[in-house]
Amino acid sequence: MSAAPPDPASFLSGDAGDVTSPWRRAKRTLGELACDAVDAASGTRRRAARLADADGARRDVLVIGVYRPGSLLASQLPELRSKRHSVRLALGTTAAADAAMREHTLLEGLAGGKFENLNRLLAAPDRSPDWILAVDDDVRLPRGFLDRFVAACEAFRLDLAQPAQTLRSHSAWKVTRRRPASIVRETRFVEIGPVTAFGRRAAAELLPFPELRFGWGLDLHWAAVAAERGWRLGVVDALPVRHESGVVGASYSRGDAEDEAARFLTGRAYLPSERANDVLAVHRRVGG
Repeated sequence: MSAAPPDPASFLSGDAGDVTSPWRRAKRTLGELACDAVDAASGTRRRAARLADADGARRDVLVIGVYRPGSLLASQLPELRSKRHSVRLALGTTAAADAAMREHTLLEGLAGGKFENLNRLLAAPDRSPDWILAVDDDVRLPRGFLDRFVAACEAFRLDLAQPAQTLRSHSAWKVTRRRPASIVRETRFVEIGPVTAFGRRAAAELLPFPELRFGWGLDLHWAAVAAERGWRLGVVDALPVRHESGVVGASYSRGDAEDEAARFLTGRAYLPSERANDVLAVHRRVGG
């Protein structure tokens, strides 16, 4: 007998995550200002910067992403460059290559879903990098992002990681929203976007992505695999990214995404959504 499809309540966040109403935007803006003040007073961002300054190892980093016409990605390229690591950008586009990103654009006219397109980029021959970063085209990154983010992931020995999102970001999972006075939180869950980082051993097992168009539920399956393998997952609070322009699921059918998730998770282990917001440890300083 085939396994029964899972109850959607077991894999949906229960929160649309949008910050479109004026009241919610005002409240989140005040929260963001408060977080900035706490981080400044506690020295959280300074500690993250010092981690990067003290990180003497040179690593191979592959950044993959697919962009659409008018995306933010070209403006974010400076934050994806590095002073110390070997970074290669492998980008694709749904149209013709943007002039500002032409040298990094390997594929044009992509028509698949996010993960189908990313798999085409991963298929290009490449040495096995220390880190693979999958970056959406509608996210704004903080200054000096790549070096500081990789340093934080290395310092806290993370295998699968993401930067926190600002409180004003459209984010469906509460665990991904920034927390003040924290460099890194160890979690059970890392989301499929807008920025996801795979360390070498996680990438070896999780990539290429399953042939999914939307990918809902994939991150919950990753969480189950990570728990079984003893991997460390984390959200880097000290480097929150802004995902404020695109509402989650606004460009496709949510019903189709739910149906795909139910099919994918049928017969597979996954972390129930009620556990996805668990925080296992909060690190306010290195070694703390």
